[in-house]
Amino acid sequence: MTRVWEWNRPVTVREVLEDLQRERSIAYTTVITVMDNLYQKGWVRREVEGRAYRYAAVSTRAAYSAALMNDAWSVSDNRAAALVAFFGMMSAEERDALRDAMRVVQLRPDDSSDEAGR
Repeated sequence: MTRVWEWNRPVTVREVLEDLQRERSIAYTTVITVMDNLYQKGWVRREVEGRAYRYAAVSTRAAYSAALMNDAWSVSDNRAAALVAFFGMMSAEERDALRDAMRVVQLRPDDSSDEAGR
């Protein structure tokens, strides 16, 4: 996924393979299996191009990270305590980024009234 997000365009297995091979030895079949697994999980979409597929990310890295954090938080039996513990692990820079993000979210119109009407 890192390669797909970094390039921010549809990529072929061959492109990913060649890029990965700059760092280590890896087989084509390994890369195609991983790309197919990502497709099966819904993390990438694919389109046929000739005899190959081009794979593109379904969501941004930020959206993926947010979903992971939400999933982890949602299994807690004490969400407030989990948040306090998480915030306690953050650096001062990360807490500043959190404050900035909260300001952005607070500036958005409240969508909860729309949810209630559905």
